[in-house]
Amino acid sequence: MRRVLAALVVFSTSTIAQAMAPVPADTPYPGVLKLQVDATDLDHRIFRVHEEIPATPGGLTLLYPQWLPGNHAPRGPIDKFAGLVIRANGKTLAWRRDPENVYAFHVDVPEGANAIEAEFQFLSPLDGGQGRVVMTPEMLNLQWNTVALYPAGHNASQVQVAASVTLPAGWEFATALERDGASSDGKANFKPVDFATLVDSPMFAGRYFKRVDLDPGAKVPVHLNIVADEAKYLEIKPEQLKVHQQLVKQAYKLYGSQHYDHYDFLFALSNKLSGIGLEHHRSSENGVAPEYFTDWNKQAGERDLLPHEYTHSWNGKFRRPADLATPNFNVSMGDTLLWVYEGQTQYWGNVLAARAGLHSAEQARDELAITVANYADNRPGFSWRNVQDTTNDPTIAQRRPLPYRNYQMSEDYYSAGALVWLAVDTKLRELSQEKKSLDDFAHAFFGVDNGDWKVKTYTFDDVAATLNAIAPNDWAKFLRERVDANAPPLDGLAAAGWKLVYTDKPSDYQKNAEGNAKTNNFAASIGLMVASDGGRISDVRWNGPAFKAGIAPGGTLIAINGREYRPERLADTIKEAKSSNAPIELLVKSGDLYRTFKIDYHNGAKYPHLERIPGTVDRLGAILAPR
Repeated sequence: MRRVLAALVVFSTSTIAQAMAPVPADTPYPGVLKLQVDATDLDHRIFRVHEEIPATPGGLTLLYPQWLPGNHAPRGPIDKFAGLVIRANGKTLAWRRDPENVYAFHVDVPEGANAIEAEFQFLSPLDGGQGRVVMTPEMLNLQWNTVALYPAGHNASQVQVAASVTLPAGWEFATALERDGASSDGKANFKPVDFATLVDSPMFAGRYFKRVDLDPGAKVPVHLNIVADEAKYLEIKPEQLKVHQQLVKQAYKLYGSQHYDHYDFLFALSNKLSGIGLEHHRSSENGVAPEYFTDWNKQAGERDLLPHEYTHSWNGKFRRPADLATPNFNVSMGDTLLWVYEGQTQYWGNVLAARAGLHSAEQARDELAITVANYADNRPGFSWRNVQDTTNDPTIAQRRPLPYRNYQMSEDYYSAGALVWLAVDTKLRELSQEKKSLDDFAHAFFGVDNGDWKVKTYTFDDVAATLNAIAPNDWAKFLRERVDANAPPLDGLAAAGWKLVYTDKPSDYQKNAEGNAKTNNFAASIGLMVASDGGRISDVRWNGPAFKAGIAPGGTLIAINGREYRPERLADTIKEAKSSNAPIELLVKSGDLYRTFKIDYHNGAKYPHLERIPGTVDRLGAILAPR
């Protein structure tokens, strides 16, 4: 306690006030910041950083990126930042962290100095409990925002950076950055870019690497850059390559443009590196199970990831909500239009997966059935929230586990947002006698200024006006009725010519998706989500049968009607209960307490499927058909 009090005495309140970080201005920062990253310490999973930052004598504030694009939240991993030492003219300088902003560091640059040097380490997580694992013995994911301090007082686009990285011997890498000369001794140098572009250009590197051309012969190249846990996972069959190449073709047909000079999918096939799906303007970070190619038939649930992140190059990076386009990474972002940014991207990701052949039409319908069922029967949170309010969840929940996910809701602007856009698409088709669709909106809104990749912002009024130009309607009212309502936006399905039905057997798509997620979904019947390995209860539907019986999330399901728990046994028991008056008895362990709960449920198994509505236009079929 005395040490803390002493530290408080050192800096007076006037000194602290003077040290506040300056507001960013759209003025160039003098000189070029040099950033060197040593990423060779695989044993300790440490990234070691050395920076040379041009500076003039006087006060200087350095910032560690806080608000991260694509995260929509202040999630910069400052807790993994350590070992900061700052020097000038060979002497170590005292620095102090801002007492009100832990991402800001203040230092006084001495007379006669024209630069400072900063050294620190990024201590990347050793396991998933500490955060996302970004370094393994076989690969790494270098995100520049984790390994850089940058000067306050200037827009990120006005700070020039010359970056380099040293990788383990023999490793190959991919990034949207352009090399500055050949690599030597594992060190790669990159041409200077502004700090915003640097952060937007992460790297995947690995021992087992393959690069695949997705648009052969194109003037604007697109590549799939793959790193894997083992070499065997890099094998791609011709028909698998073809549907990934079709993704590029179908995206160009949809948008009629590209807003990059080249595009690189960064694709990790790993059980060791944590999964990811994060968009960037000229690249994307994508992580799935290692068997993506080698066990193709069971990986359908993973195959809309690349279409989703690719779509973000148009929606989210080139066209960006105005309140998300901040001057640097330490200014608060606004998330009000995430149901457009992420919701429409979710919609197009699913549609493009079908149009490219990454999903069959049946798989696309099965995926939609699961989404619709989730909102029709497993989102009681709509009793008190709406889609618009969930756009606050990146800041509220920051993707932390929730006790009652279905009731609290979190980031439903993704899937519920996609359902909003299904309603928009079908309405456009109805108003135009099937001549216009959301494809026309995508072309008009995201396809402008072909070849340009300077950010072009948009507002809600811009969205409504573009829709109105395609098919006159009160689109502002139409959209607000769906995103502001205390009810899920389900009307688009019937307008598409289909309806939700339940049977006692899951689709192959659902079985594979649950297998990949290691979760068994009994939410539509008894109201439980249960881990297939170990029986942990991950979610309980609010006021559902299991909830009313007294079951809460977090416990472990031990037995069913006196017999050991197995997922297939619970599924069979739910079916059999339809012809019985006896309750389903579940033995659940919570801490050191074992309790038997009796669930009074007799409506049988319920697995979602879609069924055609006779006599209606099959708009869903038209939406999913290749262009």
